[in-house]
Amino acid sequence: MKDNISSNTIFQKVEDALQTIRPYLEADGGDVKILEISEGGIVTLELLGACGSCPMSTMTLKAGVEEAIKRAVPEVIGVEAINITSPHDPEARLPNRYL
Repeated sequence: MKDNISSNTIFQKVEDALQTIRPYLEADGGDVKILEISEGGIVTLELLGACGSCPMSTMTLKAGVEEAIKRAVPEVIGVEAINITSPHDPEARLPNRYL
C-alpha cells in the first residue's frame, strides 16, 4: 500500500473482516492467515488447518472470505490463497462434520 500508516490500517481492516468469519472456519477445523496485501489491493492468504486440504476451499475463499473482506475493505480488489486445494486432489478431505 502507499505508506506504512495506510498499510497498517488496511491490514487491521482486513483482520477485522476475517474475525467476522473465523468462527465458521474454525467450526470446520480451519482458519486463515494474512501473508501480504499488495499495493494493488490484492490480499494473499494462507488457508490453515482443514481449510488447507478441503476440496471446498475455492468456494470458501471466493464466496466467504473474499466477500467478507471486500465488503468491509473497499480498497481490496481481490483475494488469493497460496494453497487452494483442487476438488480433484486425491489428498483433499472434507471436514469430519460432512462425512
